[in-house]
Amino acid sequence: MAKVRQDAWSHEDDLLLAETVLRHIREGSTQLNAFEEVGDELNRTSAACGFRWNAEVRNKYIDAIELAKRQRKERKRAQAVQMKKNPSPRTFSKPAETRSSLVMEPPETTELTIDHVVHFLQNLQQDYYASNQSIKRAEKIQSENNELREQIIALERELSITKKKLTTVEEDYKTFIQIMERARKMTVLEDQGSINSPTFKMDKNGNLEQFAHGSSN
Repeated sequence: MAKVRQDAWSHEDDLLLAETVLRHIREGSTQLNAFEEVGDELNRTSAACGFRWNAEVRNKYIDAIELAKRQRKERKRAQAVQMKKNPSPRTFSKPAETRSSLVMEPPETTELTIDHVVHFLQNLQQDYYASNQSIKRAEKIQSENNELREQIIALERELSITKKKLTTVEEDYKTFIQIMERARKMTVLEDQGSINSPTFKMDKNGNLEQFAHGSSN
């Protein structure tokens, strides 16, 4: 079945990748074998696992890698001592583990074949295409977010203007109520007053002016 998983790497995925690579180093295996094992476990391509290891994970485990290499050397040394104590007809043949451990040392090209290279490049091309698709989706989402942000700013600006207009209307309304109350009081006084009751007139600004009745001579 084709490995088509293209979602983001989780912390657990990175941890599995690191543990598997370190185990293969300790056991004298190759990183390529580790990438293939993790790829089978996570339904990802070995190229994707290799790219993730070199780009994101490896730098976090520098000390652990050095420790795994020392453990591999100690293991090889212990095997050599054991072989000296218990010689056999196969003494002069390199153990498979020793041969594979040499691949871990730079430039790590002993087991590479043209098929490996072609397979790696094909998977890398698929991963690159998937990454481009993810970048395009992310750019589209970012553009939509920017448009929404601009709309929110415009709405907030309109809301602020509306609030100011509402405040002006409320102030005008209060002024109108005060004028009406003064006019009502003046009307009551006229109804209760004498012949000489003052006369009031509203000017253009809404203020009441008082005029005294003229007396006849």
